[in-house]
Amino acid sequence: MQFQIKKPADLLDEKGRLTSPGWATDLLLRYDKDSIKAPKFKIKEWDYYCILQDNEGIALTVSDNGYFGFVGATIFDFDTPKETSNNVFLSFPMGSLNLPPSSKEGDIHFSKKDISFNFLHKGEKRYLEVVYPNFSEGNDLFVSITLSQPNKPKPMDTMVIATPFSKSKHAFYYNQKVNCMPAEGQVKLGDKIIDFKPSSAFGVLDWGRGVWTYSNTWYWGSASGLADGIPFGFNIGYGFGDTSKATENMLFYNNKAHKLDKVQFHIPPDDFVKPWKFISNDNRFEMDFYPIIDRNSNFNLGLLKSIQHQVFGRFSGKAVLDDGQEIIIKDFLGFAEKVSKKLRMASAEVIYPSNIPSDTCQRAYFPLRLC
Repeated sequence: MQFQIKKPADLLDEKGRLTSPGWATDLLLRYDKDSIKAPKFKIKEWDYYCILQDNEGIALTVSDNGYFGFVGATIFDFDTPKETSNNVFLSFPMGSLNLPPSSKEGDIHFSKKDISFNFLHKGEKRYLEVVYPNFSEGNDLFVSITLSQPNKPKPMDTMVIATPFSKSKHAFYYNQKVNCMPAEGQVKLGDKIIDFKPSSAFGVLDWGRGVWTYSNTWYWGSASGLADGIPFGFNIGYGFGDTSKATENMLFYNNKAHKLDKVQFHIPPDDFVKPWKFISNDNRFEMDFYPIIDRNSNFNLGLLKSIQHQVFGRFSGKAVLDDGQEIIIKDFLGFAEKVSKKLRMASAEVIYPSNIPSDTCQRAYFPLRLC
């Protein structure tokens, strides 16, 4: 049975174990890295933003995986279709990126040479500022985006989950997804300019902290937009630890959360760009998904293996709110993914960026933030 967390508490007890496995609509459990009873190289912290509108979008990541760090950006053109990525890889950051312990406050500042990523937070606004010289084909990237997260008359609901891993008593997954944030600003890459308008552009924040086991396969899907003029979005997924007390499946309608039980991903076994289907066990979520771009990577470095498919496309189907209201959407832009990874820490040599093929570096930003 799923357990809803309703009161603030410490995330971990004195033994470094989760105090309250479950789900919430706000970040109630206090994350303190000093309470973790695991080596620093196993601690994972990341902030990932994805902003989409109509036929274009951008994703920004700052990730500290202990033994491996990653900072990167990807621009999407869904008309062509095309994605353009570039990334900075870091060896053994082990907390040096100073990611804040809460999504509600604190800023992220990263700079290396002339590259800078700044994720700033003030009141109801999140400010994403990026400068990336020579991002692609000699063109510089400039990003200035403001995301709104209304907290009046009351804070907008979010998806929060805290789950343990049965194979390791000190492993845990603490994650928040903030959907349906209106976006305003500009992305400039050479002569190409993307203007985000809050009436059509929406962002999601994937905020995560935790300690994972070495072998995992996870599924995640997300979309945000308008349904008949009202903000609507969803977060679906599974594979992160023991989900007997909580799943991360949730609808968002007019800033209010509507909890789902389990959602199954039906993915074509032979081709990820064929249509997918999603069905919940409570008959409240039924979606067809029509892929546009498959950001895929498959590499095996001996000690590090990863297979990823992060697929962007459009959802069509129905979702049912807690009160029985049915929401119908068509060609709703979003993404879904399947990622498998296995890491054996017999040697630190594998995690140096120089050991990762350059093509993989350009394409595999998403699983590497969570390796």
